[in-house]
Amino acid sequence: MHKENIRNVAIIAHVDHGKTTLVDGLLKQSHTFRDNQAEMSQTLIMDSGDQEHERGITITAKQTAVYYDGYKINIIDTPGHADFSGEVERTLNMADGVLLIVDAQEGPMPQTKFVLQKALDLKLKPVVIINKIDKPAARIEEVKDEIESLFLELATDESQLNYPIYYAIAREGKAGKTTELDDDLHVIFESIINDIPAPKVDDDAEKGAQLLVAALAADNYLGKYAIGKIFRGKLKKGEAVTVIHGETSDGGNLEQTDDSRQSVKRSDKIDKIFTYRGLGKEETDEAIAGDIVALTGISAANIGDTIATGDNPEALPTIELEPPTLSIYIGPNTSPLKGKEGEFTTSRQIAERLERELETNIALKIQPDGLGYKVSGRGELHLSVLIETMRREGYELEAGRPEVVYKEENGQKYEPVESLTIEVDSEFVGAVSQEMGIRKAELKSQELTSTGSTRFNYEITTAALIGLRNNLLTATKGTVIMSSIPMGYKPADSKYKPERNGALISFESGVSTAYALDAAQARGVLYIPPQVPVYQGMIVGLSNKKEDIDINVCREKQLTNMRTHASDGAIQLTPYTKLSLEQCLDFLLDDELLEVTPQSLRLRKRQLDPIKRKRENRV
Repeated sequence: MHKENIRNVAIIAHVDHGKTTLVDGLLKQSHTFRDNQAEMSQTLIMDSGDQEHERGITITAKQTAVYYDGYKINIIDTPGHADFSGEVERTLNMADGVLLIVDAQEGPMPQTKFVLQKALDLKLKPVVIINKIDKPAARIEEVKDEIESLFLELATDESQLNYPIYYAIAREGKAGKTTELDDDLHVIFESIINDIPAPKVDDDAEKGAQLLVAALAADNYLGKYAIGKIFRGKLKKGEAVTVIHGETSDGGNLEQTDDSRQSVKRSDKIDKIFTYRGLGKEETDEAIAGDIVALTGISAANIGDTIATGDNPEALPTIELEPPTLSIYIGPNTSPLKGKEGEFTTSRQIAERLERELETNIALKIQPDGLGYKVSGRGELHLSVLIETMRREGYELEAGRPEVVYKEENGQKYEPVESLTIEVDSEFVGAVSQEMGIRKAELKSQELTSTGSTRFNYEITTAALIGLRNNLLTATKGTVIMSSIPMGYKPADSKYKPERNGALISFESGVSTAYALDAAQARGVLYIPPQVPVYQGMIVGLSNKKEDIDINVCREKQLTNMRTHASDGAIQLTPYTKLSLEQCLDFLLDDELLEVTPQSLRLRKRQLDPIKRKRENRV
């Protein structure tokens, strides 16, 4: 196949605007699957991970390819959540154009702006698709105007202002040039072929081939796959290549320092070459410039590396990433219950797992920190997904409170700032305003939407964002819609200090009893049920008061206290509050830790002994 018959397109959008659903339609309507294949009746086909299904979001970018009218269309499905923007940044390097999906009711949202900015900076050709036009509150003309304003703000040259607009109901597999939709997606296929340019490649093949590694994958049969776009020449099965490690490719490695990173060249050989078709791969003997391929046999390759051939191999520009904004301590479990529920419990095993994560999750940075490691990422969700993944793999660990990653320039400390958009029903406007006032957020705009809800835009520090989502979900009865994107740094002023009531802390080890919890629930909100193991220093609830309270949740009723059978009626406990992983992380203060095992989440104090803890607090 000639490069003129290849199209490389990324699907970008704000979270839940319909990217993965549109990819479903493109896969099905290109006859990639047989009519009797299971995929024809599935939805969100590209979201293969358990957490992606459970959370309803795309976490990792994925590649697929379809064939339509003699053209091969490589499709890159990208995440929509700002915390996974590292996935967007690394994979857009493989694309030559983007399909920008915008919800017909919500219009351009913060992440829409972020991903479009990245695409326009890379000079990618945009095609706009206004999706979900069947929504009762769809406001198509207003959304078109908002998209135009967004392009005027972000475009780097005049040609980027000429973009086609299509309309769709991706869920039904329909699209059209007007709001009168066709019964299929053929106009989207035609647009990809006609509006997205053929791959931009270097035609000087005599200099040798070049491929920039943008993703990694692995299986038990062939090992590591190095995935990327060929920017020059051809790659052949069994060919000798040079792997050029760029300065940023191993940026988070635990064994490296900033001073030791430099360009390194290693010789290797291609074992097999695969191209994409649908959800699978097809082996080929040769791949041409412009195609997206997966190579095996190159075990030393990392994301950002260049795989090159020829006598004088040259490196491609490395992938530039936004810096992390939040960090968290992750280390081996040190609680009295350590080693009882996990398969991998040692510091060495955790370090090896984090090293493997760095190979694919390039937005992470990891540094040794005491017994454990300081893991830096893009946000709470980015870090909590990593912890949840490790937990499901059998790891037992402890985590600290998320902390902001500051930046220092000329002796001045700067903290990250984000643009936050919140949409709530009008009855909750007061609750949102009160919470944002506590967090010292600066209101930039407030407007009524066509659905009658109120949309706020705030400028807020990343530090003040920690725990905000859970607070607003509670305050708005779970109806709030919020999203944020990084917008730079400002001098750190430490205006916002997190506050919380004290904790209810167990001062005995044992098993919790209904009798003891019945007495304890008058002191606050309980986080544990009866008949679970507890230990001294473990947090079992949230106090009604500002100070911590040590309580005994293992006490049993003495039989000698029983007067009659009637007086010993059944204990009626208020249902306990079961916290999610993100809620547990938000709960933590500096002197607390979260114990994470495959079976349990336990909050605890760093210092378990109550006497030593009070002595340390006085100091």
